[in-house]
Amino acid sequence: MSYKTAVGITALAVLGCAAGAFYWLHSLGEQRAPEVVSAEPPGFREAPPAEKSASVAAEKSPSSAGSNKVTSPVASGLPLRAGEVLEYTANVSKLNDVATLRLQVAGQGNFLGKSTWHLQAFAHTQNPFRMVFELDDQFDSYSDAGTLASLQYEMHLSERGQKVESVQRMTATGKEPASADAAQARVLPGTRDPLGMMQYLRNVDWTKTPEVRSPVYDGHKLYDVRAKLLAVSEKVDVPAGNYTASKIGIRVFDEGVEMKDASFSLYVANNAGRTPVLLEAVMPFATARVELLKAK
Repeated sequence: MSYKTAVGITALAVLGCAAGAFYWLHSLGEQRAPEVVSAEPPGFREAPPAEKSASVAAEKSPSSAGSNKVTSPVASGLPLRAGEVLEYTANVSKLNDVATLRLQVAGQGNFLGKSTWHLQAFAHTQNPFRMVFELDDQFDSYSDAGTLASLQYEMHLSERGQKVESVQRMTATGKEPASADAAQARVLPGTRDPLGMMQYLRNVDWTKTPEVRSPVYDGHKLYDVRAKLLAVSEKVDVPAGNYTASKIGIRVFDEGVEMKDASFSLYVANNAGRTPVLLEAVMPFATARVELLKAK
């Protein structure tokens, strides 16, 4: 199996974290980092257990430079639940269970004076593919509880024995100082990271909003992500069970030009939690399905 395919599988595992994460196809070969349970960043204070989840308000989400602003309303009831754990398996072409992915809502607290969700993702390759490409990655997102705009995005990567850590503090003005262990990332107002984008897509009321747009920063570059409702009631069969789901098509634009070499579809269950149950990806070198194994 080629290294390019290995990197693609890695990206697909990360992609399960969020709609825009596949941009790692263009940069995973350049950086690596450790899967460790990282401490909360300085300034993050966990909210008391009795604190209620914040509602998501309708907003205008800026697109990337040169594109028009598009209103991106979301549902008023945020279905995020502290302690939620979603486990997935990634199947690539004819290879099953090449990687596992775990998404979890670690909790809600206060960060930089704002009510914030701490979102996490963990990706691991599985045997026998693990013997070819060992990967143990962790991603942490601190996202605004009201808009899911990213405040801080962390990547702790361990791939083929090479380790790198990246902690990036988001800023739209360049005036917000980063902590000693973080780098400052200049982004557009309202930018989401991959984990926040996944949770954001769960909150869109697709019966009222057929398409949304959002800037997404993947830790390396800023993209314009556009998601469109393709079907309202698709039957989906995954290891976790049978679901009726909304099918969302995802398109990615880099400096106004659409990336044509890949296509993605996200299936969000039509249940109370709007659970992401399936991600399908078609790339030049592989096709993949990231399927829900269990939800806790």
